[in-house]
Amino acid sequence: MNNDQFEGKWKELKGQAQQRWGDLTNDDVDRVSGRQEELEGLLQQRYGYEKDRAHREVNDWIAGR
Repeated sequence: MNNDQFEGKWKELKGQAQQRWGDLTNDDVDRVSGRQEELEGLLQQRYGYEKDRAHREVNDWIAGR
């Protein structure tokens, strides 16, 4: 899934993102607005992930859907 597809499907995905990463708030997922880099940044903040790990986590999640 490329960035445009990710952004287009975000309304469907945001609930699933909150289930996967329970520390994300409603405000967090609303702020992401389908921007994958924004989600990765939030994972870095909330979970202390390094940039590469956050990127890998999001890509693995997208691939597993």
